[in-house]
Amino acid sequence: MTNQPTPSVSDADVERVVKRDFPTDARAEVLSILHEYGVEEWQREPVRVRLAVLKLASGSMERLRLEIKGAKSDYRDVLAPAEYPGYMQRYGKNLSMEEKKRIIDADWRQYQEWLAR
Repeated sequence: MTNQPTPSVSDADVERVVKRDFPTDARAEVLSILHEYGVEEWQREPVRVRLAVLKLASGSMERLRLEIKGAKSDYRDVLAPAEYPGYMQRYGKNLSMEEKKRIIDADWRQYQEWLAR
């Protein structure tokens, strides 16, 4: 199995993306919603998950609320489609190692490009 890279992200990344994707008057509410995840001891990787939620929300408050609810249920439900969308579309299909690597590399590039915007 080809390993999928995982991003190394910070609270500063979360704040930058919130400023980039949401209007000024919504930012405090966005941050409040994002911080609903990570309060329970079992809620893993809060910064990474918050960024995944932001990516999936694409600037939509409605989608933000939906995705944070999903993350609180199972954080993998937001990490997988945010970080590995191409791979998730083909999950369970009989792919060669080369094809898996190509898909994973493409997913990694798209995530990095999204984060750097």
